[in-house]
Amino acid sequence: MKRRGSGILLHITSLPSPYGIGDLGPGAFRFADFLAEAKQSFWQILPLNPTDPAYGNSPYHSISAFASNPLLISPELMVRDGLLTKSDVGTVPDYPKGRVDYPGAIAFKERLFYLAHERFRRERQTHDYGRFCAENTAWLDEFALFVALKAHFQGKVWTEWPQEIRDRQPGALEAFKNQLHEGIELHKFLQYLFYQQWSSLKSYCNHRGIQVLGDIPIYVEHDGVDVWTNPKMFKLDSDKRPRVVAGVPPDYFSETGQLWGNPVYRWEALKETGYGWWIRRLQHNLRLLDLIRVDHFRGLIGYWEVPAGEANAINGKWVGAPGEDLLNELLKKFPYLPIVAEDLGVITPDVREIMHRFELPGMKVLLFAFGDDLPTNPYIPHNLPRNCVLYTGTHDNNTVKGWFEGEATAEAKERLFHYLGREVPVTKIHRELIRLAMMSVANTVVIPMQDALGLGEEARMNRPATSEGNWEWRLLEDQVTPSVAEELLEMTEIYGRA
Repeated sequence: MKRRGSGILLHITSLPSPYGIGDLGPGAFRFADFLAEAKQSFWQILPLNPTDPAYGNSPYHSISAFASNPLLISPELMVRDGLLTKSDVGTVPDYPKGRVDYPGAIAFKERLFYLAHERFRRERQTHDYGRFCAENTAWLDEFALFVALKAHFQGKVWTEWPQEIRDRQPGALEAFKNQLHEGIELHKFLQYLFYQQWSSLKSYCNHRGIQVLGDIPIYVEHDGVDVWTNPKMFKLDSDKRPRVVAGVPPDYFSETGQLWGNPVYRWEALKETGYGWWIRRLQHNLRLLDLIRVDHFRGLIGYWEVPAGEANAINGKWVGAPGEDLLNELLKKFPYLPIVAEDLGVITPDVREIMHRFELPGMKVLLFAFGDDLPTNPYIPHNLPRNCVLYTGTHDNNTVKGWFEGEATAEAKERLFHYLGREVPVTKIHRELIRLAMMSVANTVVIPMQDALGLGEEARMNRPATSEGNWEWRLLEDQVTPSVAEELLEMTEIYGRA
C-alpha cells in the first residue's frame, strides 16, 4: 500500500447469486474479472465470520473470531465438485432481487449442507480435510462443539447452560462430544468447505493482480466461543457475564454514542500469555486475506468502557490499553504489519503517535470533508497524508448520492461546489467525489460499489445504532456494465493508480 492504487468495497453477501445471498460462486469470480478489467488493485470486504439473526446479521457481531460464515458457501461450486447433484439442489426459491433474504437463505442452504456432508462422509473424504482439521485444531474443535451445544440447548446463551458445561468441566465436555459427534463433524466440514472455496477465489484474485483487504472487529461477542473458552481474557462477573461492555462515545454517527455490548479485554491477562490469542488471530486472518483493516483500532490504545446494563453509551469512560506492546509482539512474529487502522471518530494524540511509529495507514472519508472547517478539515483532499486509505464513504455511511439528497446541508453543498469550482447535478455528484478521491495524494483509494454505480440511500449497507434492515443490499448482475468498468478504468489510469 506504499504505491498508488485503488479498489472497490463490496462484501461477499452483496454479490449476485441465485440463492438469496451473495456467495463464493460464479458471481464472485465475475466481480473479480470486473475489478481486473478496471485495473483495480484491491477488493475490500467486511468480516467473514459467521453472522447471527439475533444480532441483525451483522458481520461485526459473531460467535467466533476465527470461524467463517457457511452461508457464503456456493451451492453451484458444491455441484461442480461433486458434493451435490443438480437434483439435490432442486428448485431454487424466487428470492427478492437486490436484497439478502437471510431466513430464506439459511433454510435453503442448511438442507444442502446436510446432504453434501453425508455424501462427503460416504464418498469423498480426503487427506486435505484431515490436514485442514489438524492445522486448525486450536480453534476448529471448540467452535464446532460450541455450535453443536448451542443447537442442543435451543439457542440459549452459554452462561445459561448447565453449570458443568458453562464452566467447561472435562468429563461433561467429553460426554457431549460423544453425544453430539455428528453435528460437530458437520460444522468442521462446513469450515473446510468454506476454506476450499475461499482459497480458490482469493488465488484467482491474486493472479489477476487484486489484493483482498479484509476486516476484523476488535471485539468478540459475549455469547460466542472465544469468551466461553477464554473467560479469563475478559472483564466478567462471577456468573461469567460482562461487568462492562464496549462502545464509543457520542460522535458523528450517533448523539448517544454506540453501545456495542461486547465484553472488553482484561489486557493484563492477555499480556501474561504474550498476547497469544491475538497473534493466532492475526496469523489465521493472514491466511485468508492479504491486508487487514482493524475495526476500531483506537481500542487497542484506549477504549470506551460502559457499565453493563446502561441503555446507551453516554455514561462510559476511557480506559488505557497496551496497544504499543501488542504491536511490538506482533512484529516479532511477522516481518511487517499489513494493517489498516480504522481511526474514525474521537482519536487522541497517543493513537496518532502509535500509528505513525508503526507506519500504519489510517482512514479518511470524503463525506466528512465539507463542514464549516473546510480549509483545515483533515478529510479534505489538500490536507491528506500519502499514507492513508481514502474512501468516498464506508459501509457505515450513506451513499454519496444519498448523502447529497438527504443529509448534506445547503451550506455543505455550497462548500462542495466552491471546492469543485462549479455546481454539479445530483446525477453526477458521485463521479465528482470519486474523481476528487482518485486525484488526491492518498496512496490508496477505496470506493463502495454503490458509489461507483451512483446509487441512492436505498443502497445503504448499514445505519449505525439501528438493528433492523442492515447488511441486506445486493448488487444486481446487470448493474455491472462495461461502461462502469470503462469509467473506473479511465480515472484509475489518468490519476496513476493502475
